[in-house]
Amino acid sequence: MKRRTVANEACDAGRVLVNGKEARASYNVKEGDVLEIHLGERVLRARVLSVAEYAKKEEASGLYTLLE
Repeated sequence: MKRRTVANEACDAGRVLVNGKEARASYNVKEGDVLEIHLGERVLRARVLSVAEYAKKEEASGLYTLLE
């Protein structure tokens, strides 16, 4: 569960925003949410297109779209 731990730490550090507000690790992402993740100097923004409990690696990129 290394990825989940990293995600929780990022949320706790205030590096993850959902719709412009700081996200808690327990937040349930919904379709249409805009995620903003601060990775050092880089900021990654994505809109959630669909939420799936389980997704194969090949399908994962279809669940979101990157924003400028």
